[in-house]
Amino acid sequence: MIKSMTAFGRAEKTVNGCTCSVEMRCVNRRYCEIVVHMPGELLSLEDSVKKQIGARISRGRMEVTVKRQADLSEVPQVQVNLPLAKSYYRALCHLDEVLGTDEGVRLETVLAMDKIVVPSEPKLDLKKTQEALSLCVDEALEHIDGMRIREGERIYEDFQHRLGAVEKEVSDLKQMAPSVFADYRNKLADRITRLTEGKVDLDENRLAQEAAFLADKSDVTEEIVRIESHLEQFRVMIDSGGAVGRALDFLLQELNREINTIGSKAGDAALSQKVVGIKSELEKIREQVQNIE
Repeated sequence: MIKSMTAFGRAEKTVNGCTCSVEMRCVNRRYCEIVVHMPGELLSLEDSVKKQIGARISRGRMEVTVKRQADLSEVPQVQVNLPLAKSYYRALCHLDEVLGTDEGVRLETVLAMDKIVVPSEPKLDLKKTQEALSLCVDEALEHIDGMRIREGERIYEDFQHRLGAVEKEVSDLKQMAPSVFADYRNKLADRITRLTEGKVDLDENRLAQEAAFLADKSDVTEEIVRIESHLEQFRVMIDSGGAVGRALDFLLQELNREINTIGSKAGDAALSQKVVGIKSELEKIREQVQNIE
């Protein structure tokens, strides 16, 4: 089944007291692009996260936000800046002496000074964090995949509807093409009659030759055959599923090239109208192709 590129996924996991959360947003992109936002302390895990996502996503821009909650069992280490504390104490004692307050300098006064007591973050257990993060990424990707599949099913149904419309128009073109010779002959005869005011007898053999020459220049049989082949390949690809977006985009370029050629050859108003209808449906299909992986 084909998949959409637009989706959202979120997960949160706790492993041995380490809690990680991951949010993923995927939008359309011609190629695969993975952008990860995470705390500086986890940057060493960025490549592993990208590889994990890249193994599941082949097209689209994936924006990932990683957060980590501190382990409550991890007690921060507290350090006292003794040189700074002594410096503050001496300064406060000198101030007490100069002002003559004779109040003395209490310990809590020194401890209240800036940067005397400095808590340090507990050492990060990367192995434990990576385990929780990997589980989060997997679960978020499952949510992403589910949304992409559901949206892909809707796009698939739209493809079927529009491909049917294109095939109907192409079938009509195929049936109309043989009548081109007779139309050219009648138009040519009518034009000659009007130009000569009926005073010149028409050479039926020469008239048929000229009409055949013009009809041959406007023959669209080869283009129709190629269009039918491309449409068949398109159906096979969307039925096989997988990352077929770029291949479908190429097929649409070829389909548009063939239908444009038919449009340039068509000298008949009915044929031209069919061409316009086909191009309109192909444009709508192209817009949907930009949404699939």
